[in-house]
Order: sequence, then structure tokens, then C-alpha cells
Amino acid sequence: MALVVGVDIGNSTTEACVAEIRPGGRVTYLSGALTPTSGVKGTTDNVPGVVEVVRRALSSAGRPVRELSAVLVNEATPVISGLAMETITETIVTESTMIGHNPDTPGGAGLGVGETVAFGSLPDCAPGAKVICVVGSGVDFEDAAAGINKAVARGVEVTGAIVHADDATLIANRLSAPIPVVDEVTLVEKVPLGMPAAVEVAEPGRTIRTLSNSYGIATVFDLDAEQTRMIAPVARALVGNRSAVVVRTPSGDVTGRRIPAGNLTLIGEQVKRSVEIDAGAAEIMATLRRVRPLTDATGEAGTHVGGMLARVRDTMSELTGTAVGAVRIQDVLAVDTFVPQEVTGALAGEFALENAVALAAMVRTSRGPMRLLAEKLREALGVEVLIGGVEADMAVLGALTTPGTGRPVAILDLGGGSTDAAVAGDGVVRSVHLAGAGDLVTKLIDSELGLDNRELAEDIKKYPLAKAESFFHVRMEDGTARFFDEPLPVEAFARVVVLSEAGMRPVPTRHNLEKIRQVRRSAKHKVFVVNALRALEQVAPGGNLRQIGFVVVLGGSALDFEIPDMIAEAVAGMGIVCGTGNVRGSEGPRNAVATGLVASHALDVSLETVG
Repeated sequence: MALVVGVDIGNSTTEACVAEIRPGGRVTYLSGALTPTSGVKGTTDNVPGVVEVVRRALSSAGRPVRELSAVLVNEATPVISGLAMETITETIVTESTMIGHNPDTPGGAGLGVGETVAFGSLPDCAPGAKVICVVGSGVDFEDAAAGINKAVARGVEVTGAIVHADDATLIANRLSAPIPVVDEVTLVEKVPLGMPAAVEVAEPGRTIRTLSNSYGIATVFDLDAEQTRMIAPVARALVGNRSAVVVRTPSGDVTGRRIPAGNLTLIGEQVKRSVEIDAGAAEIMATLRRVRPLTDATGEAGTHVGGMLARVRDTMSELTGTAVGAVRIQDVLAVDTFVPQEVTGALAGEFALENAVALAAMVRTSRGPMRLLAEKLREALGVEVLIGGVEADMAVLGALTTPGTGRPVAILDLGGGSTDAAVAGDGVVRSVHLAGAGDLVTKLIDSELGLDNRELAEDIKKYPLAKAESFFHVRMEDGTARFFDEPLPVEAFARVVVLSEAGMRPVPTRHNLEKIRQVRRSAKHKVFVVNALRALEQVAPGGNLRQIGFVVVLGGSALDFEIPDMIAEAVAGMGIVCGTGNVRGSEGPRNAVATGLVASHALDVSLETVG
């Protein structure tokens, strides 16, 4: 007899299943446990969470750690989801100008801050002055380098250069002191002179850090809170660039600089297509279908979408040690929405709803980090740690312990950052991982209602609404009345409230109950129902959903009070039996992968016994 623990490391939670495996592969399930995932899924930061959930599960089963034979962990390949939500109408930036392009070969590296000075005026600069040299057209690279070196020799601090021609590397290689150089600035004559400026060039393979950070720009130019708020669109547009220039100009000097939402380029195995973000979600998703399967996606530099995809790549690179260039976007989901925008010149803080596109992107990496995680777990627990099969395969095995299911079966694992699906029926498990899940729904609700409160938006997503009509009763969103023995909280009276587990929570908005409910259900449909259908379409044999007999909905979002019903309604016309899973007849939609790991291990033991 062997005592084992199956552990499923998810994006949000880590789940465990304790079981005894007897000769012949007979399994007796003893207990389960759940804890929040520590760190990002599939990294060594998961170790504390796994240790905690294993000990908690063993304690629930009344078994000591010393009796444990092995810990079975899923292939928790890291998945990072990034979200961008930008108005289709372009952002107008005043009070500054910027050059945020990506020349192929900027020179030098680092950050330079100083006052913009024309190359011809360098001899007039006093020693000790900090300047950014602006090299116009017609200046030879050797002359430019020699002029900068002479100025430095006189004590002038030349901290960076902005160049018209494609000469950055040639100039940087001839300088006595290295400085960042941005070249290929076609309209170099438009760069304001005598103004505070900053030039940043990142090392090859990296992206800028200071000028793509609102607080970095605020530090460079000594901005106050209001000025930092105005400069934020500049920083956002520069995310993902290798080089950038920001020049601070007097108020009103620059009438407008538009930062577009940008173009998204989708790269498939056979074809590559670009689509404008302002074309809307339908066109983006239609383009995605034409290039599927997706192998990568890129965003136009200096735009909102380019910045978002760059952030996703940078985050994954830092967490896993993978080179930025090796990180690939596996899936994107675009959703049409609305974003409240402050009305310019308003006297009372008026806002107007503008069309926007929310975009979720997901990346995955190799199994390398998973092997390192297993080694750390062996050290922490003192027992053998085995990496199980593909996560989707394990989820299917766990889902099949739901009473009433049979093959062909499909699972929908609805998490916080991604929607996963798998189908098993002909001996082969097909699986897919899609961007967009609970986190995107929360963001849509927060934005469309103008809450600016992520926690409240999460409660609106998870719990039903009501309207407090008196001190002793509320009208539920389904029209029924609910009465109370004690008077309601004063702050809830005549307000729309969320009936959360912690009690009534007023929603501080002018929207009525029906509007809030409509926004909540619309957000769930745009993300979960759309993702469920496109996921099942990709894993169903021949893309025919009628080939699927059963759909089992799993994951944290399967506990939602309306999402499983919305999905069941969407597939009802195809003869599919769909509902919330009940793993092992007792765990509900939780613990499927952990249970599947145990079942798979028991099957291996059974085969070894027969052999």
C-alpha cells in the first residue's frame, strides 16, 4: 500500500488529494485540501503553497508526513495573462513631446538627462552644463563624435544624443565616454531646443524601464501628482521600446500628440495577418480564426497594444529566466467594451462612455522551470516528487469521477487568467489553453461601471444584487422580496447592494440594479461563453461540437452562480449534457487535476503489477 498526494498547482489556487493505492491499482481517496497559490504557477515560488496544502491535506486525513510515499504534481507550465483596455478614440497628450520609435541599431545604453542643444551650439555650452545633443541632417558621424568629445573634454556633460541619420552605433563607438544615442529621427528639426529632455536606450534584448514608467518620468522631470497623471499616456505608449526620447515643453507648446491603439499582428503556422485594434473585437477574433493555430503575436511599437504585449513578455521573462525573444504569445481574446472618459473642460467631473477594446494575451514556456520546482519540493518535503502527465489529461481523468459522466467527455476548466478545454473519447486527449477568464470579467465590470474598485467589481461578479427598499427588506434582482428581522445598515438604504458572504455591500454608482446586472452578465458572456465555444470548437473531433457527449465545467469560476448555466444554455441545442463537475462525487468542480494525478499513478501501478 502506498500513500500519495496529488497536487494541482493552478493560477489562483493549489489543490491536493490524499489517497491510498493498494496492489492492483485500487484507490481509496482519503481527503482533499485547497490553498492560494504562492507565486506564479510553475515557478519555484510555488513551494510554500504546495508544502502548506500537502500538510493540510494529510492532517485532514489523519496521516503523518513520514508515511507519504510520493507527491504527484501536474505539469504546471507557467501561464501569464496580460490585459489591455484602451479607448478606440486615441489619447491626446499635451505638455510634452516624445520620440518613441525603435530604430534597428540605437547606440550606447542607459539613461541621459539634460537640456536639448543643437550640435552646432555645443561650443557655446559652459563647463558643467548637462546637455542632450541634437544632431541634425548633413552632419557626418565622425564630425558628430569629434564635436561631442571636444565638448566633454571642456567639461560639458553630454548625457545623450538625438540623431537624424542612421549613425547611432558609428557615433557611440567613437565617443570617449559612452552615452545613449537614438537615431533615425526623421523630423529632428521638430525637437524643441533649450528644453529638459531624457534619452534612454536599453541593452540588446531588453526594453526601456525609466521612460516607460510614469513615476520614472516624474522623477526625471520632478513632476507633481497632476503632471504625472498627464504624462501617464506617454509612459504607457513607450512600454516595450528599446529606445525613447521625452522632451518637456512649456504648457500649450505642443497642441497634440496622438498615441494610437495600434496594430496587432497575429502570426500563425502558415500565415501572418495584421489588424487594427480600433477595428473592434469581432474583426480581431475573425482575423485570429484565419491564422489559427497561433504561434505568436506582436503589437505595433509606441502604441497601447504594443506596450501591453511587451509587458506580458517581460513579466514571463523575469519570472522564468527565459529570454524575452523566446517568449511566444499563445492566444489572445478581444472584447468590445466601454470605458468612462473624463469630459475635457467639465465643471463637475462629468464622464462619457467611449468605445474601447479589452485585450487579453497569454504566453507559456517550457518544462524547464517545472523540473526545478520539483527539485525544490523534494528538498522541502523530504519525499519523492513526480511530475505527472499533461494537465488536460489529468483533468479529464478527474472529471470522469463525476457521477453520470461518460465518454466522449469534454472538460472546461475556468480559472482566473485562462480558459482550458480538453476532449477525450477516442483514446487521444485534445487540449487547448485560451486567454481570458475571471480576471478579464472583473476588469470589464470595473471599467464599464466606472467603479475604480477592483475588489467591489469582484464581488459584483460573484454574488447576486438587490435593492434596499426599506429598513427591513430588499428586492432581489429576480424580483422576489427578502425580509430581515434586524434593520438594514443605514448606508445600504435605497441603494443597490451586493449580497456577499461578508454581508451587504452598497454599490456607489448612479446605475440602477438592472444596468449593473446587465453589465455583469454581458461581461461573463463575452468572456466565458465565447471562450467556452471557441475552446470546444478547437478540441472537438473535426471541429464538430455534436461529437461531444458530455461537458464537465471545472475550476474556481465553475462555482459562480450563473456562468455554468450560461454555458449549458449555449451548448444545449447541440445535444450536449453540460453541468458543473462533482469530482469524486463530493468535491464539486474542484480537485479534478489532483484526483486525476492519483488515478493516473494508480493505473501505472496496476500495469506494473500485471507486468
